[in-house]
Amino acid sequence: MKSAIKIWQGNIQEIKDSGLWKDERVITTPQSSKIDTTKNKDLINMCANNYLGLSNSDVLTAAAKESLDKWGYGLSSVRFICGTQAIHKELEDKITAFMKQEDTILYSSCFDANTGLFETILGADDAILSDELNHASIIDGIRLCKAKRFRYKNNDMADLENCLKEAKDARIRLIITDGVFSMDGIIANLSALCDLADKYDAIVAVDESHATGVIGKTGRGSIEYCNVMDRVDIVTGTLGKALGGASGGFTSGRKEIIDILRQRSRPYLFSNTLSPTIAAASVKAFDMLLSSTALVEKLHSNMEHYVEKLKSNGFEILDGRHPIIPIMVYDELIAQKMAAMLLDKGIYAVGFFYPVVPKGRARIRTQVSAAHTKEQLDYVVDTFIECRKELGL
Repeated sequence: MKSAIKIWQGNIQEIKDSGLWKDERVITTPQSSKIDTTKNKDLINMCANNYLGLSNSDVLTAAAKESLDKWGYGLSSVRFICGTQAIHKELEDKITAFMKQEDTILYSSCFDANTGLFETILGADDAILSDELNHASIIDGIRLCKAKRFRYKNNDMADLENCLKEAKDARIRLIITDGVFSMDGIIANLSALCDLADKYDAIVAVDESHATGVIGKTGRGSIEYCNVMDRVDIVTGTLGKALGGASGGFTSGRKEIIDILRQRSRPYLFSNTLSPTIAAASVKAFDMLLSSTALVEKLHSNMEHYVEKLKSNGFEILDGRHPIIPIMVYDELIAQKMAAMLLDKGIYAVGFFYPVVPKGRARIRTQVSAAHTKEQLDYVVDTFIECRKELGL
């Protein structure tokens, strides 16, 4: 044990010596467009997945409080024993209707939804074709599965087709992609992907964690944005980002797939039920999206305003159509220095570097919310300009 401790201490020191040690700051206020931390006050928050500004919504908070009186705090059970309340079924039905699928199953997170998907519906005679930039939860889920694995280049349909040709003898071919690639804000080319799936008799699964409530005319995600809602077989997603930011995930899709998941998916069978408080607030979040597109429209307006100002001031950003907007700096240490400078000037944004992104592709990943004002976003860009000058870039 002592030798193991020494090894781990060495690993920790190596990270610290590199200057790339990541600290966790403690927020002392509710999550919103402006927050305080234990060390910094009155910060404009540019690094939350709070796309619709619902994390501190009075409407969702009221729904959560009401649910405590009606449904209690928790269930101390998994779903198939005594952990299913009417509120859980209501939420599943609401998601099914919103995503325009046949059925939905809830998980405690989208990480669980992804790790519980592939080994449940695929076997050794099958094949998984996965985008190289897919989320870690997809990668971990694939590792649990016995199906043959193919990894295609990011959003590269020619490479995907080559993989499909290699997998021609598989019993089932499943293509899995993020709808939005979270480090870049790039939307998957789902129309071309679905065309290939039709050509090679494959099924399509899309992780919509950064897309649900965020893109598409009505916020139904990348599958709406790409006009493929009726061509995708499986959709996984989260309740922990745009839809209030608490926790919870889901898988929606064809009824046969959801039925199998309820019987065999290990994270579903062996994890406690989603808190009824979260379920009730999530129902309200979907109600808000179903009744109005105002929040989605405000988010898109903010995003377009911010992107235009960044571009007009010479910042290099990736060509996406999503409120994830990375400002490229490439150098890892500069990314850390710039993030620290931004914090001192009242902007909470985080530098991303290897292994989260490829080496030499460091960036400050900023994220726009419907809760931001245009004035806040203008201040953020002006502050980036100041930092760029001070760093001599």
